[in-house]
Order: sequence, then C-alpha cells, then structure tokens
Amino acid sequence: MELAYIPSPSTGVLHLGPIPLRGYAFSILVGLFVALWIVDRRWVARGGQKGTAWDIAFWAIPFGLVGGRLYHVVTDYQLYFGEGRDWVDAFKIWEGGLGIWGAVALGALGAWIGCRRRGIALPPYADAVAPGLALAQAIGRWGNWFNQELYGRETDLPWALHITSTEGGRVPGYYHPTFLYESLWCVGVALLVIWADRRFKLGHGRAFALYVAAYCAGRFWIEYMRVDEAHDILGLRLNNWTAMIVFVLAVVYIVVSAKKRPGREDVVEPGAAAASGGTGTGGKDEADSPEAKDDAEPAEDTGAGEDAKAEEDAKSAKSKEDAKTAGGAEAEADSGDARSKDGAGSAKKN
Repeated sequence: MELAYIPSPSTGVLHLGPIPLRGYAFSILVGLFVALWIVDRRWVARGGQKGTAWDIAFWAIPFGLVGGRLYHVVTDYQLYFGEGRDWVDAFKIWEGGLGIWGAVALGALGAWIGCRRRGIALPPYADAVAPGLALAQAIGRWGNWFNQELYGRETDLPWALHITSTEGGRVPGYYHPTFLYESLWCVGVALLVIWADRRFKLGHGRAFALYVAAYCAGRFWIEYMRVDEAHDILGLRLNNWTAMIVFVLAVVYIVVSAKKRPGREDVVEPGAAAASGGTGTGGKDEADSPEAKDDAEPAEDTGAGEDAKAEEDAKSAKSKEDAKTAGGAEAEADSGDARSKDGAGSAKKN
C-alpha cells in the first residue's frame, strides 16, 4: 500500500474560456520572468543600466527557444520522422521537448547579438544571467510534471511520482520524480552561484561557468535515473556524455580565466556612467548638484571676506594719512607761533 506519493495532474491544460493555458508553457513563462527580474537587479548592481537586461533578452529568449527545440528534435528525431510519425509535431513546442544544451548555446548567440548592439561584452552579462537562468530551469521543470514526462525508475519511496497517463507508451505506476530532483538541484545551483559570486567576486564569465559546471554535475546523476527513450553511447545516455564534456569545458574555463583575467570587470556598461552623471553629460548634473553648490558657496564667502578686508585696509591707510597730514599742519602752526613770539621779543628788546 502506498502511504504517500506525488500525484500527477489530471490534465496539463486549463481552459480560460476559449483560451487554453498549458501548464508546460506557463511554467516556462513564469521561469523567464523570474529570471529576467533577477538578471536586471544583478546587472544594475554590477554598474549596468536598468532595462539593459530586458533589451538583450529580446534577442536571447527567441534564440534560446529555437535552440532548445532544435536540440530536442535532432537528438530525438525518431519521435517526429520515424515510421508512423508526423513531422508537423516537431513544431508543437507546447507539448514538451526543449533541450537545455541547445537553449543555452543558441540563447548565448542571441545574447551576444544583443550585447554587441549595446556595446557590452558578453562575459559580464553572462555572469549576471547565471543564477536567474538556474531558477528559470527550476521553475520550468514543473512543466514536465504537467505533461507527466521525464520521470525515473520505479520506486516505493514516499515521494514517488504517480503516473496515470498511458499516452506515448507510458505505463501507469510510481516513479522517481526526476523533474523534482532537477528542480531542487537548480535552486541549489542558483544559491551556490550567488554565494560564490559575492565571496570571490567572480568576473569575466566565471560565475556563468560555475553555473554550467554545477548544473552538469547534477544533470549527470539525474539523467542516469531516467527511463524515457534516449540514444545510448557505450552504455550511457547521450545527455550523460554531453553533461560530462560540458562540465570539463566549464571547469577548464574557470581555471584558465582566473589565471589570465583575475578579479572582476570595473566597467560592464560604458554608457551607464554617462547616463548616471559620471562622465559626458554628467558635468551639468554635477554642477547643479547640492554638493557642488555647497562647495561653491564657501568660495564666494571667502572672496567677499577678502574684499572686505582690503576695504578695511584702505580705510585704515587713509585714516593714517589724514592723521599724518593733520599732525604736519599742527606742527607748522606751532612753528609759526614760535617765530611770531621770537619776532615780538626781539622788537621789544631793541
């Protein structure tokens, strides 16, 4: 008897009147908006301009969706081009099927185009994206729960996923909820990147490389548990090999980048400084700022004080000159009187 399990939804579509709201698409959209909110805050904290993250996402998201779908269709071509299959289903993205490897690769190309148009280097933007992208994956994985797909082996654990659908060769039963494992792992990856970025001041794309390496480590063991159809190479699923190769590349990048470009970028968006009043048009803002006025006022007071002092010195000098002139006149008057007396005495004596 099953004491506890994770139930599967009876349907993956909720109809709002004539509009179908599919759980898979809804999960992806929510994940994208959460990611963009985080990316915008991180970009501004790094010295970038608010809104730049959204402008670059305008290029990255469409490229990422196309890349994710292409990777899925190419690696699982038998689902769409095999006998009895309809190739039109390859375009039905709402039914599930996005490969994270293709989404990140082609999404990076779109981000590079967006960054180039803004005059921004891709590595610092990728560092800002890293934890948000991990959380977007964590939320997006719940779309697999709505579609009852990508589960693991059978289990009797209390958190087993109860599969009830029989579509696509599914066998009802209780399985490892690998979608949940990956969702929780991605939350852990996001927290790891945020902590490491604050602790070690990661720059030049190393925060993004850490995200890639940490995700690949988790994806390897989670992929190993899955039982859905996949191509095997030497006993391992294709995504296991992809995870190992990408993990090694990410670690090598972290090591080499740390030696060649230690530290973090000082400026991530050249235009942000001018827009915030640092350079260029910022001169007027600085001149009009209260701090500038406070600095200017003491200078004016000092000038006025110097003028007053000079005026007082002039008055003092004039007073001294007047006093000297008056003293000279008085001395002359005394001398005249003395001469008059001498003249009178002489006359009297004669």
